[in-house]
Order: sequence, then C-alpha cells, then structure tokens
Amino acid sequence: MNRTGLRSGAKLLLVASTLALAGAAQAQAQDTPEDVTAEDQGNEEIVVTGFRASLDAALDVKRTSVSSVDAIVAEDIAKFPDQNLAESLQRIPGISIQRDGGEGRAITVRGLGSQFTRVRVNGLETIATATDGASANRDRAFDFNVFASELFSSIVVHKTAEASLDEGSLGAVVDLNTGNPLGGKEGFTLALSGQASYNDLSDNWGPRVAGLVSWKSPDGSFGVAVSAAYSKSDTLELGNNTVRWAQARFDAVDGTNCWTTPNSGGTYVSSTACNTAALSFHPRIPRYGEVRHDRERLGITGSIQWSPTDATRISIDGLYSKFSEVREEKWGEVLLRSNERSINVVNPVYDSNNNMIAATLNDAWVRMEHYWRESSTEFYQLGATWDQDLSDTFRFTVLGGFSRSSADIPVETTIVFDDRDAQGYSYDYRENNGRSPKLTFGTSVTDPANFQLAEIRDRPSNVTNKFRTGQIRTEWDVTDGFTAKAGAVYRRFDYDIVAFTRDTAVCGNGGVDRVLGTITCSASSAFGPAAVYGFPVTSALAELFTMGDAGQPAGNTNSWLIPNLAATTAFTKLYDRVATIDAGNNRGVTEETKGGYLQVDAKGTLLGLDYALNAGVRYVRTDQSSYGLNGGVSVTIDRSYEDWLPSANLMVKLAPDLIVRAAVADVMTRPSLGNLTPGGSADGFNYRVTFGNPNLDPFRATAYDASIEWYFAPQSIASVAVFKKDVASFPVGVNITNATFTQTGLPASVLVPSSPAALNPAQQSQPIWTISTTGNGAGASLKGIELSLQAPFSFLPGFLSNFGGIVNATFVDSSATYAQSGPATTPGGSLVSVSRTIPLYGLSKRAYNGTLYYEDSKFSARVSLSYRGPYVDAGSGTGNVFEGYNSITNVDASIRYKITDNIEVSVEGVNLTDAYRDRYTDLDANRNYEYNHFGRTFLVGARFKL
Repeated sequence: MNRTGLRSGAKLLLVASTLALAGAAQAQAQDTPEDVTAEDQGNEEIVVTGFRASLDAALDVKRTSVSSVDAIVAEDIAKFPDQNLAESLQRIPGISIQRDGGEGRAITVRGLGSQFTRVRVNGLETIATATDGASANRDRAFDFNVFASELFSSIVVHKTAEASLDEGSLGAVVDLNTGNPLGGKEGFTLALSGQASYNDLSDNWGPRVAGLVSWKSPDGSFGVAVSAAYSKSDTLELGNNTVRWAQARFDAVDGTNCWTTPNSGGTYVSSTACNTAALSFHPRIPRYGEVRHDRERLGITGSIQWSPTDATRISIDGLYSKFSEVREEKWGEVLLRSNERSINVVNPVYDSNNNMIAATLNDAWVRMEHYWRESSTEFYQLGATWDQDLSDTFRFTVLGGFSRSSADIPVETTIVFDDRDAQGYSYDYRENNGRSPKLTFGTSVTDPANFQLAEIRDRPSNVTNKFRTGQIRTEWDVTDGFTAKAGAVYRRFDYDIVAFTRDTAVCGNGGVDRVLGTITCSASSAFGPAAVYGFPVTSALAELFTMGDAGQPAGNTNSWLIPNLAATTAFTKLYDRVATIDAGNNRGVTEETKGGYLQVDAKGTLLGLDYALNAGVRYVRTDQSSYGLNGGVSVTIDRSYEDWLPSANLMVKLAPDLIVRAAVADVMTRPSLGNLTPGGSADGFNYRVTFGNPNLDPFRATAYDASIEWYFAPQSIASVAVFKKDVASFPVGVNITNATFTQTGLPASVLVPSSPAALNPAQQSQPIWTISTTGNGAGASLKGIELSLQAPFSFLPGFLSNFGGIVNATFVDSSATYAQSGPATTPGGSLVSVSRTIPLYGLSKRAYNGTLYYEDSKFSARVSLSYRGPYVDAGSGTGNVFEGYNSITNVDASIRYKITDNIEVSVEGVNLTDAYRDRYTDLDANRNYEYNHFGRTFLVGARFKL
C-alpha cells in the first residue's frame, strides 16, 4: 500500500469534501445557479463550420471539464487535422512526439515518456505494438502509427487524474474515439476521400483512401456506422550512423607499434601515441546507408447503437487494424568494433572532447550489410457499453470488451560481406559538427573478389498483447449540484514475447560446405576455393548499391557491393536452418488488476463564485506473474501489490469567460515490461549482460496542477498551466562492472554466434563484462509551465479577418539520478561506474507549436510548425554517458478548396523543410550517433460527402 500517498490523499479528500458539502448546502438554499459548464453565447447566433468548428468543439470539451483536459475533434470523417494521430497530438500543449521512418510514433506528455501514458480506445485500455523503427516496441508504450487517423472522430487527453479515471498513468490518459451513429443526422450519411501521396526522397507515389457509411433511424433510436481507411507508402531514410563511439587499443599509431607482436597476441607497449589513441573515442561502425520503409495500413471500424427509450442506450464498437511494413537497409561500413587490435592508425586527428574525429586505417575490417525485415501488426478490439437510467437520479454504465495486438516478424535477415584486411580507409568527422562525415574506402568496394560472405542472421519474433476488461460505473444525484459515483473494474493484461535466431558466423580456417539446415566449415569446399573466414563472393551473390542524397560531402564513397538477398539466402539455405531459442527474448508478464473507486462531484456557488469539483479515491490491487528463461530453465515469479490513489479537481469560474483550475492526486505507472521478466540476455558485442527484476515497484508520484483559462472570444483561449510531480519511487539501472560472463550463470548458447564473445570463448572468463539490472531507486522530480494562445483574427479588416492562429509553449525541468558506465581511464582498462543527475529520460525542456490558418466559405489553408528541444533518451554503452536526440523542427501545411457543398479538393505537405533527425551519444561530448532524413511528403486528394 502506498501509505504516504494515502495520508496526503486523506487530507486532500477532507478539504474537497468539505467544499463539496458546503457548496451543495448553499445550492439548496438558493435558486439553482447557472451551470458552470455552460458557455454564455449571448443573443446572437453564430454558425461556425469547417476547421473553426473543430476548434470550437475542442474548446467546448476543455471548457466543460472539471479536470484538466485537451481535445482534438475531427471536422468529419477523413478530415482529421493530420495524417498521423501522434502528429495531431503534438499540437496540444505539453505533448511532444518521437518519429520513426518520418512518421510520428510515440508521445511524451509534460516530459514523461510514452510508457507513462495510458491509451483507451472507445473507453477500453489497450496497447498497440508496432514493429516499425529499428526495433519492436516491447513495453507499455502505445504506437500511434498503427492506426489510420481517418478512423477517429476525436482524441481527448486527460492531464489530471480522477478517481473514476483508469489508473496507470503518470503522464496522461488518452482517449481515442471512433464513430457515434446516434450523434449524426437521420437517414444515410456517406463520406469518401482519396489522396495520392508522394515522397520526394523515395520518388514514390502511394494511395490513401477512406470512407464512412452510417444510418440513423427516423425516430433516433437505432444507428449503425462503418468506416474504413487504407494507405500504402514507400519512403526512404538516408544518412549516416556510428553505432556509438568507443575506446580501444590499436595495433599501431603513426608507425609506433602498440604491441610486442603485430595483429594479435603479445603485450601492450605504452607510449604517448598509443595511449592517446586508446583513451580517445572513435566511431565503432562508421557508415552511410539507406533504409526503405514500405508501409501498408488497413483499418475498419464498426458501431451499432440502440436507444429504445431515453433511459437506455446500448453500444457495440469494433475496431480492426493491420499495419504491415518491409524495412530494407543497405550499409557500407567499417567494423572497428572489437577489431581495433589488428588496425593500424595513420594521421589521427583529435578534438577537445577527446574524440579521434579523423584518421586513416590500414588492415581495417570493411563490411557491407544487407538487411530485410518483414513485419505485421494486427490489432482488433470489440467492446460493448450499456448506459441505463434507473430513475431521474440514479444511473449506471456497464462496459466490457477485449483487444489483441500482435506484432509479428516472420523474417528479419542480415547477410554480411567482409574484407578484413582493407588498406587506406579514412574517415573524417570535422564537417557540420561531425554530422556529415566523409567516409572513403581505399580498397575497391565494387570488386567481388575483395569480399567473402562472412555472416548470416535471421531473427524471427512475435510480441503479443491482450487485454480483457469489465467495468461498472454508477452515479447517484444526491441533491441538486451533488453527485456520488462508485464503480468497480477488472482487467487482465497478457504480454508475451517469443523469439528465435538462425545466426551464424560463416566459417573460419576453410571454405564453406552447404548442408541442409546447417553450415559447416572444412579445409576444402566443393563450392569454391578455401577461404580464411567465409565463402568467396562472386558476382552472382552480389549487387551494386549507389547511395542517393544522404547529406554526404564531396569525395565520399557512394557506391559499393552488397549481398543479393535472394541469391545468398538460397545458397546458404538460411531459411532451412533450424531456428534456436533466443533465451533473453522468450518471456512474458500477466497482470490482473481488481479495484474500485468512490467519487463525489459537486457544483454550486460559494462566496459569489460558481464552482465545480470532483474528489475521490481509487483502490487497485495488481497480481503479477512473470516468466522467462534463466540458464535454459523456465522461471515464473508471482507477486502482488496494492495502491490507494486519492485525487481531487477543482474548477472555479472567476468570470463568465475566466476559469481557474487546481488538481492534486496520487498516481502510479506499473514498471516497464522488459524489466519485469526474470532471466537474462547477453550482448557479446558490447560485453553486457542484462537481467530482469520481477520485484520492481511501480512508479509512484504525487501530481499537482493549476491553471487559469480565459475564453475571451469564440474559438479563442489564453491559458497558463503550472504542474509538478514528486516521484516517490522510480526504478533505476544498476550496473556491476569488471565481471566475467561465467559469473552470470548463463550458458554460452545465449550469445549471438557472430559476436566476438562467442567467436573467442576466452573472452567469457575475462573481467570485461558489465552486468546490468534494474532496481528500486530514490525517485525524481518534475515541474513545468504550459502557455497557450488561440484566436481567430476577427478584429482585422476584410479578408484578413479570416485568418487565425494557435501557439503554445511548454517549459519543463526535472531531476533524476541514473547510474552509468563512463570512460576508461587507463588504456584497455575497465569502464568506470558513474552516477549523474539529469532530467528524466525522454524529457525535452522546451517545446513549441504554432499554427497559422485561413478559412472562408470556399478556401482554407494551414501551416503548422513544431519544435522539440534536445532530450536524453536512454542510458548508453561503451563508455558513453547517456544518449538521446538533439532538437528538431518540423513544418507541415495544407490547402483545401470546396468546389460544392459536397466536394472538396486538397493539397498537403508534411515535413516541408526535410528536417534531419540528429541522434547523439554521450551527453557531454554530443557525439554523432545517427544523422538522417526522410524527405518531404505531398498529398493531393479530394473528398465527397452526401
């Protein structure tokens, strides 16, 4: 039980309940006051349509809520303000997004990452897990890119907690709502839209279509609606990557031998040149490449509503979505990682941050990579709601349903060509603050004779999330202005991962024999001459790749051979190999939550001011069962914990258009799924072993919120909100350095076969490993302010009055202490454990959004700008202290013209400045991790409504 929260909540409830009872008593003694949630429209009726109507509707949601709420409302089906739900959400104050493949994927609310946000679809909590991006989402975060935005009619973001609102969020609860057939007009409604999407980097067109059919009976008692959306796109991601920077001892530096024997073995010989190089940081895998994202989305929603009387309404809602992607990567690189011992460095250049930013390398390990992943996320949800008024003062709602999200990767293949003694390779990171390096291969990288097929990998996997929910909510109007609410909830959440590998290093000391389901090495081979580390590449196994605009400077090598996937996988019979279990990624968690809540809502007049409030407490018990493989044995660990979560929200109307809000609550978020499972996984490239901790406590915090809102004109608001979160428990990373792999108790079979630690078993007994797990930390703090201004420019003369603007800014600061592994201080020495206090992971201290729009009876246009400041994304490795992203600004625009009342045409542009994504490693040195761009996307289309 969270006793500290219970004590603070008890005080809160006492004050809130006293106010509620006082207000109710005063309301009984007077005439019923004006409902504080009603907007004073005056005597003049003004009809607002189009984009301004959607702004009006969103402000109505915000204004009429007691708690802190923001909303985005679609003008109609297929007219959501953005192409992606995440990109729409970033227009809301306090929300920033993270993009993958040029599209918004996850959100951050007031500095708290996506794992702290709960998402409900039609009132049911769920998780949609995509495999987009470099890796699949294996946490509680919701991937907004799974769904087509056209399927939804509104998004509502609850920034403060209520007892009646589902628990599990330190950041926000986001409601995604599909159609409401009884809310439409009588008879049939038909809406269709079609667009052609063009990306200027991939030079590719793709379709995007959506439609809605709905019908409402003449007596308004029955309604049905079906909507569907389909899109297909092919975009490119071009840029460079270092796969972090690292320290290591080289074979020789500027002619000075660093070892008593060349290339391998021997004893390190200390010298100024060798020590300087060893203690500096160099790029681990400097490379340029292309990533192709071939995406396809299909979404279908259905809703049936029946209201036989004014007292009864039954709704059944279904949602199906399928998001498929082929991700293809083509890289030309040099593998310094773990191979520095054989490399000779010539003419190294160092900067003030102890980086070897330029050098020529001999005996370098040149690698050409071709990666192919086929993935599919299938999501479905079915829910039902029964709303019943038993009398004028008592009503209930029964809600139930289930959802399933399955992210499947049947194919994830990498084929590698190596040239392990290349001469004259050079890199230079002095341009554009290290973001646009010049990478030059001295040895020909277009001649198959220089390469050998050295590695094959395939890593099929699946992540499945399942939710089952049942709720009952009751409301009793005790007196005018005073309502008591009570409810109960049951949820079961199942999270399961299954993963396999077909990885192998192809050969050593000989050629390659092809055997069904396996690859063996021998001194001679029927398939070609003997080889040192793989099979000699022929033109039949290779293809030539030429890179486009990746921001590279003049003189960069832009063409190289890569493996032909069809030829190399057929030759090696990769897909006939028996897949082995990836021990660290076969795990799961089951959580059952049971709880209930009590809440009182009150409204009235107190001291001459209209007010509304809610106050209550929510109780929830979590029964958790997690399993994983430890030493090849399946281990299951059970535990339970409970939370009492009091909350209160107060809204006071200082004037007809001036509202003050205040809120306080105890909140919680359950631990990250990846940290909860027992067992361990091993990284034989970075010499790191990671164990889960099923006994982690939840993230728990007390949240405070206050705001003032001035609705000074129609479609207008000026607001200031301040917020603070005191995080009492905050799981943090725990590292044990200078360990051996054998100390972990894990079998060597968990190591990827192609990793240096698997290829060289002696490294498993050396004290070069870091053992990482997660423990219960001391907590963190967060505070910030949101500023927002929205208004039409109706005060301007003539056509200028059709303009309007929306701007907001968020400033957040926080403090949390994390353990990291910092740089080694002696050549070849172990990394040093460090502790740093920084803002929370995922927190940008500054974020700005702005939209300028124009709208008249026929023509409308919008241009939007969003800025997100730099932020730390996670802990790093190889001696880098943290990693994250530098600031980014995105600009989007749209133009629409209404030909008739039923037909409208549009042109839209996304990422008009072609902004680069700038990822860094090491907070202090800001070393280039990844620098790439995705091109501009243009959409041309039309919409018909009947």
